[in-house]
Amino acid sequence: MLLLLLGIIVLHVAVLVLLFVSTIVSQWLVGNGHATDLWQNCSTSSSGTVQHCFSSSASGWLQSVQATMVLSIIYSVISLFVFFCQLFTLAKGGRFYITGFFQILAGLCVMSAAAIYTVRHSEWHLNTEYSYGFAYILAWVAFPLALLSGVIYVILRKRE
Repeated sequence: MLLLLLGIIVLHVAVLVLLFVSTIVSQWLVGNGHATDLWQNCSTSSSGTVQHCFSSSASGWLQSVQATMVLSIIYSVISLFVFFCQLFTLAKGGRFYITGFFQILAGLCVMSAAAIYTVRHSEWHLNTEYSYGFAYILAWVAFPLALLSGVIYVILRKRE
């Protein structure tokens, strides 16, 4: 049982790290000497050093992506906190429904953010020489892992 709990906590922390990195790092859209994330557009030199950074546009769809990514981090942190609280207060045989609910909500938020970005980024960058960066891919990887973690929490029963 201890190994199972350790594995679940490691999975949850991995999801949190993926969410933090994908939200913070400036690599959602890269190419042609530019790197773009949810917060700023940066131009880079040929050696890879950042030369200029400008704030991202204030369009409604980009703000919704920013908000849902931040919400996914908040829900995942709440889920981890609630898990530890339930671990010590839940009666024997009880299920971690609240923890699973918040983790599934975090997964749905990151999925919504990545889907909105996928559909609408062409309005922001008309150049076709751009490709998706690793932070964008990490957001998509965090989605199924967060859902899996949430489902595991819902199925999990507390034992002694």
